[in-house]
Amino acid sequence: MANRRNYARETEETIMREQRDGNVPRLLLHSCCAPCSSHCLEYLREYFDITVFYYNPNITERAEYELRKAEEQRLIEAFNAHSTERAKLIKMIEAPYDPEAYLAAVKGMEELPEGGERCTVCFRLRLQRTAEEAARGGYDYFTTTLTISPLKDAERLNRIGEEAAREAGAVWLPSDFKKKDGYKRSIELSKEFGLYRQNYCGCVFSRNEAVARNPAG
Repeated sequence: MANRRNYARETEETIMREQRDGNVPRLLLHSCCAPCSSHCLEYLREYFDITVFYYNPNITERAEYELRKAEEQRLIEAFNAHSTERAKLIKMIEAPYDPEAYLAAVKGMEELPEGGERCTVCFRLRLQRTAEEAARGGYDYFTTTLTISPLKDAERLNRIGEEAAREAGAVWLPSDFKKKDGYKRSIELSKEFGLYRQNYCGCVFSRNEAVARNPAG
């Protein structure tokens, strides 16, 4: 059996290579929400010129979408207000909110369990759009905060990201941000900044599963 890739180490190796060359690469970071992006931003801002790309059509309720976007913006403002010697200001781009694109992509998969093929389609939709934006904007790399979740498969996300990069002519930054206590740090930062932490991924299907698991809320 082939050895499993160590995506966290690949991130570190890319950082070390760029630092040896004296570079501060431009990174387009797809973010699903502020809590997941917290550790990613704290870690990566020391080595990359980051633009957060907020594209999440899977958040099917407008109020939920706006709440999560506002928390992302608030977190970025907080980081920017406390700069370090090496960290550049973090920027943010919001793609148009388009839940219809997500619902069309997963049509026929509504009853599949969370974590299955419906999620694969969702990841591909968001990462393909991010790859296209990275290619269009001339970013050196793109990646996603999604790999910080212990509920999400880093191998699947990195495979989809690499496929999207090839198709768009962009460069994928491998990641597994949950490693080395990354997920634990995201929880600590969420508490520090008082971030809203949702209990479901975003779509109405994951929300219904969350309600079924915990009817009392």
